[in-house]
Amino acid sequence: MTTNDPLTDRADSAEAQQPSGLKRELKARHLNMIAIGGAIGTGLFVASGASISQAGPGGALLAYAGIGVMVFLLMQSLGEMATYLPVAGSFEAFGTRFVSASFGFATGWNYWFNWAITVAAELVAASLVMRYWLPDSAAWIWSALFLTILFLLNAASVGVFGESEFWFAGIKVITVLVFLGIGVLMILGILSGPSPGLSNWTTGEAPFVGGPASVLAIFMIAGFSFQGTELIAVAAGEADHPERTIPRAIRAVFMRIMLFYIGAIAVIGFLLPYTDPRLLEQGVETVAVSPFTLVFERAGVLGAATLLNAVILTSILSAGNSGMFASTRMLYALALDGKAPRFLSHTNSRGVPMPALLATTAVGGLCFLTSLMGEGKAYTWLVNASGLAGFITWMGIAWCHYRFRRAYVAQGHDPADLPYRARWFPLGPIVALTMCAVVIVGQNYEALVGGIKWHELASSYIGLPLFLALWFGHKWATSSQMVRLEEADLSRQ
Repeated sequence: MTTNDPLTDRADSAEAQQPSGLKRELKARHLNMIAIGGAIGTGLFVASGASISQAGPGGALLAYAGIGVMVFLLMQSLGEMATYLPVAGSFEAFGTRFVSASFGFATGWNYWFNWAITVAAELVAASLVMRYWLPDSAAWIWSALFLTILFLLNAASVGVFGESEFWFAGIKVITVLVFLGIGVLMILGILSGPSPGLSNWTTGEAPFVGGPASVLAIFMIAGFSFQGTELIAVAAGEADHPERTIPRAIRAVFMRIMLFYIGAIAVIGFLLPYTDPRLLEQGVETVAVSPFTLVFERAGVLGAATLLNAVILTSILSAGNSGMFASTRMLYALALDGKAPRFLSHTNSRGVPMPALLATTAVGGLCFLTSLMGEGKAYTWLVNASGLAGFITWMGIAWCHYRFRRAYVAQGHDPADLPYRARWFPLGPIVALTMCAVVIVGQNYEALVGGIKWHELASSYIGLPLFLALWFGHKWATSSQMVRLEEADLSRQ
């Protein structure tokens, strides 16, 4: 059945809303795990200990809860747009339609760069993890092996990618749930001796250590930990029945991620004092002193470090797998829209954009090689630029949603007719945009204190001028203008 309003007509089949050569094979459980898996990684398993050490259990909880609220608002904005327009280009398409062609161009290339570099970063991390078991092995061999595995998983089909990510993320989820269960039993004094009570929340400066400055510093770290939740929008272009599966995933993901992060930090805060020097150790090579390992060992779990090292390896592969998928789809979408070489828009019979996948794999491999040359300085700059790129994408999501909803109303449509309606508009995207800006500006405010440290400043913020160069360079070359709300493209194709 159709209506007279083309904006509210719903096609009977999902394929009718997928004009490209991609296949809609991702189901709701895949989308759930893609978003959860993107947000649960070494930031939780390893770096959470340093966060508690720096800001105390209360400060860490406050910082992660604050970022959780920001992510919730962003996911609401993303859910509204991705359900209405479920395309592989997502951020690039939203930016082009609702802001300007130049903003869409910059957003798309920024996001591709973000995840292509992330693939390289995960290859380095995977080789470090393998040193735990095989300390004398050559790092590049493991990185080459894992890059081959990630390529094959993405080259098979989107269904194979979704299924592999489901199991990769499932291992992480089960680990966190077991950790929470054991932790609660220890807090209650049922397992491994008497209950610690509130002793670790009242010792020294706890629960808030270092004041607002420490909370702000952890606020930045927490933001990086949550990056990856936006992958739902990229996967929406290949989601089965997106109008049902995307809202379901959006609603479920936030609560689950908050449960995992807030729950895990609370457990660590109860069981380990923030003064424990081992919490300051962070990085995948320090798995033996990860707060998860320390708690598991106290509970009597045999081979806790080996177990967690295996979990971290799957976590790294999961992040690399998602990164390969996200960057490939974004490059494909850019080519489809004429913002990248046209040959990158070709797909094979399985619906895989193979030229874009090969190009992304090559770039990820080349960026990895920079970690082996010149003491890795070029690689460090690449990773820093990539980290900032994620927050720039989040800012773009909030701005695009604000303009999308205004354009929808300006063209005479009722927001009640949207397939999924974000809460608290316009406050939601405005607050999220502001919080992202705070994270971007404050991520290395120490470089501005006590005399400007130019090298640190440039290394931390290199991603921002790169994005602005893409944006205004395209604007200068094409003379593109801001899209008028009354003329924004609201077609669902």
